[in-house]
Parts: sequence; structure tokens; C-alpha cells
Amino acid sequence: MATNLATPGVYIEEKSSFGSSVVPVQTAVPAFIGYTEKANRGSKSLINQPTKITSFGQFVELFGGAPQTKFNLEADENSPVGFKISFVESTRYLLYDSMRLFFANGGADCFIVSVGNYSDKIDASKLNDPSGGGILTLEKAQEPTILVIPEAVLLSESDCYSLQAAMLSHCGYKMKNRFAILDVYNGSKERTFDDDDVVNKFREGVGSNFLQWGAAYYPFLNSAVVKSSELDYTFIENPEVLVELLTEEVENNLAADNISEARAAGIKVEINKILETTDSDLIKSLQATLSVVCPRINSILEEMGDLMNLMPPSAAMAGAYTMCDNMVSVAKSPANISLGSVISPSININNDNQEELNLPLNGKAINAIRGFTGKGVLVWGARTLDGNSKDYRYISVRRTMTFLEQSIKFASEAFVFAPNNSTTWSTLKATVTNFLNNQWQSGLLAGNSPEDAFDVSIGLGTTMTANDILDGVLKMTIKVAITRPAEFIVITFEQQQQKS
Repeated sequence: MATNLATPGVYIEEKSSFGSSVVPVQTAVPAFIGYTEKANRGSKSLINQPTKITSFGQFVELFGGAPQTKFNLEADENSPVGFKISFVESTRYLLYDSMRLFFANGGADCFIVSVGNYSDKIDASKLNDPSGGGILTLEKAQEPTILVIPEAVLLSESDCYSLQAAMLSHCGYKMKNRFAILDVYNGSKERTFDDDDVVNKFREGVGSNFLQWGAAYYPFLNSAVVKSSELDYTFIENPEVLVELLTEEVENNLAADNISEARAAGIKVEINKILETTDSDLIKSLQATLSVVCPRINSILEEMGDLMNLMPPSAAMAGAYTMCDNMVSVAKSPANISLGSVISPSININNDNQEELNLPLNGKAINAIRGFTGKGVLVWGARTLDGNSKDYRYISVRRTMTFLEQSIKFASEAFVFAPNNSTTWSTLKATVTNFLNNQWQSGLLAGNSPEDAFDVSIGLGTTMTANDILDGVLKMTIKVAITRPAEFIVITFEQQQQKS
């Protein structure tokens, strides 16, 4: 009895009627690592500081806007359109548009780790800095459950694979409470099924460690996050080539008698303003004029938009994971769902092509993103990279087990240093049993009854020996039957004789 009964009187004691409970941890809190325009909250720098945001507007407020992406324009007589356009690689960054893709697909709360701004070159040593930057900053953050680095595909091939292997190691070795979403390097290219095949090179590059802690998606996506109104000719690094191409178009129209000489002279005057006009309002006006009188500029801007909208799928999938978890549960596979702000996959995959993606001999399954007539762009795969594992073949199984482990782990911390006796054992068992019963009722666990769905064992002679108790060790064994996706549905038909 805690009360000291020394003075005559009436004493009141309150006893707890209910045991402690397990608070379910969040399952869909992605952490994005990459480069941003800025990284500050007021005067405080947010570089290499995991920062939680809840909306795209908050991302812009803290981390700034889009990069000033530039393009190289070249005349190309062998091209059907007469030109070739490509990125100025030092100006290409993906995190800003990846965040737009994330929120367009159901994204909610997430963490941002900015490792630099747009004046910096994308560097693998910053994204995973051994001195404590990039991935390592997330070791102190317990809340993130998904790891995404879209800009990994902008590194060199070897650096990309090394970074992705580090992501898997961080999730499966260091933390054991999060899941990595990976992009296939050069995922916009067709498969060749030889030594240069992009999928086979990815499988070799990421290694064989901690494969159950990550999933990969192929191919890249033709998205719609960058609008045509956001582009103009000032994105072209060498505008003199644009002037030459547009002037050539005018000369061809003049030679074909499509326009008069006076009209051609007037259009050339407008074209030459490209090299002179710097005022933003005048640029918009000139852009509008040229789009009418010089159709070729529209083709150039359209090609620029297509290049900018070609996105790796990891950010969209992070949004899809979040949507599935919030709308259903972590046990719902993030598959057979359509992707928002996505027009099409960059590569068309059919059933025959997907067979080797889904069931390779080495088990490193790559989840396909496919276009289906009348259905849209669907995620058509639900496997981790550890496809040969019976335990953790499926993304939903791995993430559900992580959810159960982390929830019970945090609840069990209340019993650290408690007496290692039957009172503590029964209380802890009841706490965990109530939690698992709730999860079974919500559909996370399989079975017609709680006894079929899970089992909790704890006690001397059951999970512990007398030496364990002397050493201060409390052991509890939990078995769970996790629901698994119906990946292959087989329906058998046969004829029967007429009965009436």
C-alpha cells in the first residue's frame, strides 16, 4: 500500500481500471532528399535538417520554387522536326516537380531534407554524406516510414546504384522502420535484354543486401505536372539557334509563296527581338506573337515540355502509398491503382514483357507501370526486390510487419525496468493482445478468429528461462498471420451436362 497510514483519517486510493494501450504508428510519412531553391525558416537554415511539411504550399514557402531549367537547341536535318533539344545537365533538378507529382497522387505529411540549392551540382556525396548529411540526417528522425530520392537518376550510373544500395541499407540495417522506393536508372529506355539492358543493369547495381526493404518501378512516366504556360523561349540556353530556325521557317514559307515579302520581313523583325527583349511582360507578348506567326516555336516548346514532364515514378508511388494507407490500411497493396497527373508510361509493357519483370530467376522483381485502354495508367506490381522470399515477397506484407513491430516496440518501452514477474508479463501480454485483436478486426491479419490470426506468448518456461530473468531479459514471442494480395486469380470453367 503506497499511502502512509500514520495519522487517523480517511484515505482514498484510485486504481486503474484499464490497461495501457498500443498507439499505432503512422505508416505513410515519406522522406524526400534532394536539392531546392532555398532551405530556411526565417533566419534559420534548413540545410540537412529533416523538416516536416503538410502541403505543397508549405514546401514552396520553406524550400522555394522551380529550378531555372535550361535547354540546348540544335538544328538537325535528320530529325523529322528539323531540330534536336536536350537539357543543360547542370540546370536539371527533380525534387520540385517530384513534390508536385507526390501531392497529385494523394500525398500528405512528409519530410524534406534539402542538401543544397540550384547553384550546386547534384552530388552523391551530399545525398549520402558520411559526415552526417543527406540520408544520415534521417537516423535521428523516427517518424519517416518511406525513403525517396528522385534525383538519384541524375547521378552517374555507378553513383546512382551506390546511393540506392545505401538507401536499402539505411532502411533494413540502420533503422528497420522504413521502406525505400527506387527508380530504375535510365528508366525511360526500352529494354534490350542484353548486357546493356536497363533492368538487368539495375538488378546488378543495387546488390543483394536488404532487398525486402525496398521496391523498384519501371518505366518513367510522361506526366502533366509542368504546364505549357510555364514555358517560354527564355528556357533556351542558345537563343541564336532559335532565331536561325525560325528565320529558316519564314524563308521556306516565302519560297513556297505562303506569305508575302512584306509579311516575311515583319515576322523577321519579331524574331530578332528574341535576342533583344529582356522585360518579362514584353517576353510574354513576344511569345504570344511568335506562337501565331511561327508554328515551329510551338513544336520546340512542346518538346521542352515533354522532356520536363518525363519523370521517375518514385514520387508518384510515394503518393500512392500514402493514399492507400490513409484510405484503406497499410495491408492494402499499392497496386491496381491509377496515377494522377500522369498521361502515359514512357515505355509500353505488355503481359509477355512483364513476365520477366515480375518473376526473374534472381528474384529481384521490378514493378511495372502500365497503360490499359479504358482504365488509364495503373501500377501493375506489388512486390519487393526480394521476390524469391516467401516471407517478404510483397510490399504490403513487409510494411505491415514493420507497422506491427514499431507500434508494439514503442508501447513496450513503458515496461522497461518494470519487475520481471508474472504481473508485468500478463499486463504486457494483454496490452499486445488487445492491439492485435483490433488489427485483426480491421482486416490487417488473416483468420476466422483471433486465435487463427495471432498468438502472443510470454512467461517463465514458455519464452524465458530462469537465467533470462536473472540477466534482466524479458522475452515475448508474437506470431501473426498477415493478409497477402491475390496476385494471381485463377478461375476454372468446365461444362456440365444439361440437367433439365
